[in-house]
Amino acid sequence: MLGLLFAGAIAGADTMSRSYSGAAGQVQVLIPRLEAEIEVDGALGEEVWSRAGRLTGFSQYSPADGRPAEQDTEILVWYSPTALHFGVLARARPGTVRATLANRDQLGQEDRIEFYIGTYNDGHQALVFAVNPLGVQQDGTLAEQGRNNGGREGTDLSPDFVYASRGRITDSGFEVEIRIPFKTLRYQSADPQDWGLHVVRRVQATGHEDSWVPAQRAAASFLRQSGTLRGLTGLRRGLVMDVNPVVTARATGAPGVNERWAYDEGAEFGGNVRWGITPNLTLNGTVNPDFSQVEADASQIITDPRRALFFPEKRPFFLEGIEQFSTPNQLIYSRRIAAPAAAAKLTGKVSGTTVATMFALDGQEVSRTGEDNPFFAVARAQRDMGGGSRAGAVFTSRIEPGFASQLGGLDTRVVFKSGLAVSAQAVGSITTRNGVTETAPLWELDVRRAGRTFGFQAGFEGVSDEFVAAAGFVAQPDAVTITGSPSWTAYGKPGAFIARATGGFRLNARWTYDQFITGRDPQDKQLFVTGNVQLRGGWTFDLFTWLENFGYDRRLYESYALERQGAGGVVDTVVPYPGSGTMRNIGFSGTLNTPWVGPFSATLNTTYGRDVNYDEWSSANILFMDSRILFRPTAQIRTEATYLLTHYQRRSDGSTVSVTHIPRLRLEYQVSRALFLRLVGEYRTSSRDDLRDDGRTDDPILIYDPSDGVYKRALAEAQDNHGLRSDFLLSFQPSPGTVFFAGYGGNYVDTGRFRFSNVSRTGDGFFLKASYLFRL
Repeated sequence: MLGLLFAGAIAGADTMSRSYSGAAGQVQVLIPRLEAEIEVDGALGEEVWSRAGRLTGFSQYSPADGRPAEQDTEILVWYSPTALHFGVLARARPGTVRATLANRDQLGQEDRIEFYIGTYNDGHQALVFAVNPLGVQQDGTLAEQGRNNGGREGTDLSPDFVYASRGRITDSGFEVEIRIPFKTLRYQSADPQDWGLHVVRRVQATGHEDSWVPAQRAAASFLRQSGTLRGLTGLRRGLVMDVNPVVTARATGAPGVNERWAYDEGAEFGGNVRWGITPNLTLNGTVNPDFSQVEADASQIITDPRRALFFPEKRPFFLEGIEQFSTPNQLIYSRRIAAPAAAAKLTGKVSGTTVATMFALDGQEVSRTGEDNPFFAVARAQRDMGGGSRAGAVFTSRIEPGFASQLGGLDTRVVFKSGLAVSAQAVGSITTRNGVTETAPLWELDVRRAGRTFGFQAGFEGVSDEFVAAAGFVAQPDAVTITGSPSWTAYGKPGAFIARATGGFRLNARWTYDQFITGRDPQDKQLFVTGNVQLRGGWTFDLFTWLENFGYDRRLYESYALERQGAGGVVDTVVPYPGSGTMRNIGFSGTLNTPWVGPFSATLNTTYGRDVNYDEWSSANILFMDSRILFRPTAQIRTEATYLLTHYQRRSDGSTVSVTHIPRLRLEYQVSRALFLRLVGEYRTSSRDDLRDDGRTDDPILIYDPSDGVYKRALAEAQDNHGLRSDFLLSFQPSPGTVFFAGYGGNYVDTGRFRFSNVSRTGDGFFLKASYLFRL
């Protein structure tokens, strides 16, 4: 009976178009099911569009929610038996539309329309499809884990989906046409079924974001506020079988015998298979997956050696369904599986429970012994509790000769109607090394409320020094932290110079795990004062100031010793390094983000103050810079220049401890939507002074050499490193999974900082990659 009612409603919708105003609260949408197939060409002139549902009445979401949108946006939506269709009609003042023939997923500086489609309608996960006015695509996933204050900051743009889009700029704004095949989506097996939907428009000329649903920035969940596409019925995917063979060839060069350049050549074959068992369950398999590393990771600088560096996943097999493996504290991190020989995973949702499992056999060369293959097994389950709340469980395992580690844990996120969100996690690990077994905990409690004018966050998290996440990523192990941070926001009137201003502060207390459980005082105490101002026209300014007391951390200096010197020469080698004392730090950081000013856009950051010189455990004056300038003279040419600087100066005598400069230039020419050329050049120069016991005895520091078990002064002597890396790429990617890459990368060493007078090559390589996606 219910199916007949929906069918009758849909039959009526076939003959007329109905409008749904988000501003009027009309967010429950019964869209028509039409037996039609159209060409996706960016023009909405076909008769079928006149019968589509119309989403109107957009409201401003940022900088100030709840206000009427300044420019009209209308979304047309209907579905056929095999695909979901959207049409975009966006009004804009002449000459203000910002759109280029950008590369996929690079729409951060473009006008764009974003669709958040919750195919499971659970209020905490969604697939993301975005387009700019020319139809260039950006896609990914959003899985709310409780740390994004109800916003969209957690969107992961790594996954790529197969869908069609075309757009065009018109005299009144722009039009875009989008077709998303049901083969691309995972969804419920029910018939009929409801899907969540958010539509957000980004306007670069004003810096505003408009939302079809009158969403509140103060809400604990963004996805919980979604509108609904109701009564979807008769969805047909057919056989969902994607076969994606991949071939890669590499030639790696290095100096050989008699300084002759020699290349080590090789080719590898692999592939991925995706089988949609049911609409809500997908099985994936891979053999020898390619890393898809067509460009070297941009350099990062370590400013706190206690925190690990994070690099995102890029391999297609691991990106499929990645949102269903998401956990608080990144307990599942697929880059731990470095070079898998084979892997398989099952993802989906059954009876309100999201399930994700994966098994992988890694390469021998990445095992701790160089023998056999490390074996990984991971599992993740999440149960909906309504209203955006959920409960979850996680298990991971890594086994290899002489080493085995497993962890298991529970987590939950409870969202209240008041806007309060409470998240909690408790995990334990069991690790066996050479017959010795250790157990250890990790926990987290997070309470936050993102109010419109007042918000706060409080957290309590801890990681044991013996906790091992062998298949995960823990940024700072052996630490217990208690935090609290209130914030206040004020809004300007429409058209005011200051559109929104936010200020707040954050208090942190941090212990090592042993210090906390034995009841000692915190090792580190921190006060941060923060501010953010968004100005008319899209300019933003962030200010960050800090006042800290850092206690001596012996763990960082276990390889250090001192060479005591007297009148007659060397007296003694002092082990362990006798560092001590508390570092009192103070400083500020400012960041300016500009909108597009002609063909230019920029992010300029400077940090200055007093901080820890970790090389010598002493106080230093610091100067950091992290800036970026974009230049896009045409719709096809993109230039990005970045510059990183870290400079540490001893406060004891004004001498320089270390300095690093990293300028980077990236040039791209987009021949067409599918074809582009990229050239990247990065220069890295770093210098470090002889290390000494600064501010105390000034005796030379020795560093332990594990190769011969001796403390050596040579390892702590002055160092100068100057090098250049260049990368060239030709990329042809008509759709995700079908690609052809050809590239070259070279490493060079310079004899001095920015001299370029005697640059010599130290290594290089050529590579080719070709793959084709067969959709059966």
